Amino acid sequence: FMNKFTTRPEIVGNFGIVTSTHWIASAVGMSILEKGGNAFDAAVATGITLQVVEPHLNGPGGEVPLILAPNNKDPIVICGQGVAPELATLKSFNDLGLNIVPGSGLLPAVVPGAFDAWMLLLLNFGTMTLRDVLEPSIGIATKGYHLVPNIINTIKSVEELFRNEWTSSAEIYLPGGKLPQEGDFFTNKKMAETYLKIIKEAEGKSNDKKEQINQARNIWSKGFVAEEIENYCKNNQVMDTTESKHKGLLTADDIANWSATIEKPLTYDYKNFTVCKTGPWGQGPTFLQQLALLKDFDLDVLDENSPEFVHLVVEATKLAFADREAFYGDTNFNKVPMDILLSEEYNIERRRLISKKSSMEVRPGYIPGFRGEVTVRPKGTTPESFSKFDIGEPTVARFDEPSPNSLGDTKGDTTHFDIIDKWGNMIAGTPSGGWLQSSPIIPELGFCLSNRGQMFWLDDNSPACIGPKRRPRTTLSPSLALKDGVPYMVFGTPGGDQQDQWSLHLFLRHVHFGLNLQEAIDAPGFSTAHFPNSFYPRETDIGHLAIEGRFPKTTIDELKKKGHKVSVDTDWSLGRMTAASKDGQILKGAANPRFMQGYAIGR
Repeated sequence: FMNKFTTRPEIVGNFGIVTSTHWIASAVGMSILEKGGNAFDAAVATGITLQVVEPHLNGPGGEVPLILAPNNKDPIVICGQGVAPELATLKSFNDLGLNIVPGSGLLPAVVPGAFDAWMLLLLNFGTMTLRDVLEPSIGIATKGYHLVPNIINTIKSVEELFRNEWTSSAEIYLPGGKLPQEGDFFTNKKMAETYLKIIKEAEGKSNDKKEQINQARNIWSKGFVAEEIENYCKNNQVMDTTESKHKGLLTADDIANWSATIEKPLTYDYKNFTVCKTGPWGQGPTFLQQLALLKDFDLDVLDENSPEFVHLVVEATKLAFADREAFYGDTNFNKVPMDILLSEEYNIERRRLISKKSSMEVRPGYIPGFRGEVTVRPKGTTPESFSKFDIGEPTVARFDEPSPNSLGDTKGDTTHFDIIDKWGNMIAGTPSGGWLQSSPIIPELGFCLSNRGQMFWLDDNSPACIGPKRRPRTTLSPSLALKDGVPYMVFGTPGGDQQDQWSLHLFLRHVHFGLNLQEAIDAPGFSTAHFPNSFYPRETDIGHLAIEGRFPKTTIDELKKKGHKVSVDTDWSLGRMTAASKDGQILKGAANPRFMQGYAIGR
């Protein structure tokens, strides 16, 4: 039925496509294209708007990786993942008696990376002014936006924490002392004032468009924003997931000494496509590793809803993500053997581990001279229950869903957008972090800090161990694919560890089964948590396979027979994908219907 009906049309045009996880952000991005801006101008406006309308999924204090292909130029990555503070040493956490980085509060705060990444993009690739791209979000934050149910649910989950501990958050998110109601129009005027102050200070220092952008970067990293962040971290002890209060480690110097960077993407050739991802400071290369593992299986003869397809993909996922845990980390501090991990020789050996039965082991590969150890904590156990498992040692666990809590470790999620303009510029971005439930609002700024530091391990044997100026191994993972050597598609999804699963499924369904972008997004979702979770409390669910109930019963039954620990989720619950493509002069776009927020706009 997927080839006949979709939840909404695949958008087709030749002027421009903007697709994102919220309809308001998509509309803002399209308005920039209509005013003559390019895809990169639209990306900045869209990204900053997402901070306003999806505050439970990202914020100004968060981070963003961007992947883009300027027309007729090679794809590049902009790393907007801020680093750990100078004071964030393994010893400093050990001295606090911790063996895991808290999931909320100020201790896991890293340098806010998003703003500098947006400014670097605008400076090098945009055409519009700072005011042009920031004013739409300032207007929305001032006049208000419609609250979707998931924002209300998130605020409700931390309501008591806000009332009793994080009172600066209560001032914004419990207006008048009350929980907001669905459908309310909600404002964050303090955040709007922060962005407006940056614009006015930058314009006061120069009339030149590019110099204003540079001034904005300085105002953020060396001016009032950095000062307020340092003052808050230094002078406040706040409750976090340890059930104790801690100050932050982040200083103004940490912020001043970091800036976003431009890098080459990692790539992998698959059929007539070349997929581009971030380096292994993020989980992006797991997408490429899964392709390398699947390359010799004849997926074309399968059906996208068949148990054979789901099983093969999930087993490849388990192997790729085990390697993520064993080998990935900040490449400024670790040598990560990506050339080996993506090599045919290595993947021939890894592919042999895929059998007709579900694997019940966490199995990283063995690469002499590199670490291959994975720390596993069965879900439902205490944070002290970490065990190390060397290559191939079985880890078996069974557990139930965790009960909700009120210490701010409500699972944060993420946003995503994809944009292509009439000139052929294309960009994908996955803004995240600085969620309203991350840490308390800094009163003078109207936003809170990212807790991405929870993705570090407190283990010096891990390439993802915490340390000064290190990037946490982020889950954020936008994608760009070339077709026959020409930039063709940008795509991605929120979803933490699921990002390089759900976006892979979209890609495979499009490439192997001929589903259009909307059909591929609408198709029933699935994912596994058979590896250490990137988020506090870092649990592992051996053999887990979540699958939407829209899969045929015969598929679900067969997967259970293969030994998968199947959890049948509600029909429209797994996946948040958006995608846009360019084939000749034809532009196409699609967005996720789940949770009724994402929309593609174009003409």
